[in-house]
Amino acid sequence: MSDEPSARFIGGVMPRSLCWRQLMTLMGAWHAQGFAMFSVMEKESGRWIGRLGPWQPEGWPGTEIGWAIVRDCWGRGYAVEGATAATNWAFDTLGWSNIIHSIAPENFPSQRVAQKLGSRHLGPGKLPPPFADDRVDLWGQTLDEWRKR
Repeated sequence: MSDEPSARFIGGVMPRSLCWRQLMTLMGAWHAQGFAMFSVMEKESGRWIGRLGPWQPEGWPGTEIGWAIVRDCWGRGYAVEGATAATNWAFDTLGWSNIIHSIAPENFPSQRVAQKLGSRHLGPGKLPPPFADDRVDLWGQTLDEWRKR
C-alpha cells in the first residue's frame, strides 16, 4: 500500500497505521463472515506478496473475488493462479452461486486477469461509501459458467 502503482485502484497509498486497520478488517471478516482474502506467499522466498480471495463488505455489489499483488511480482500469474483457487473455494466451500470483480475502468491489468478467469464485463457498478464516487466496472460469472470452463 506504499507503492502508488500497486495501490492506485485499491484505495491509494496509505500510511502504515491505515494498512494495519485494513489488516484488522480482513482478520475480523474471517471471524464475522467466515471468509476474507488470503495472503499470497511466494514459494521460493516465503515473502508475502499480496492478498486475494473472497470479499463482501456491507453494501458491496456482490460476492467478490479480488486480488492485489506487489508490483515486482506482476505478470507472473500469481493473481490468476490464486484467484482460480479462491474462486473454487468460494463456490465449493461458501456455496456462492456467482462472483464479481470490481475493477476501475482504466485498470487494464486487472481486466486481463478477469478475462483469464473467464469473467465477462457486466457493466458499471456502484460501491458503498467511502468509495461511492469511484468509477468501477463489474466483471463476473456464475457458478455454471465457471464449471463449464
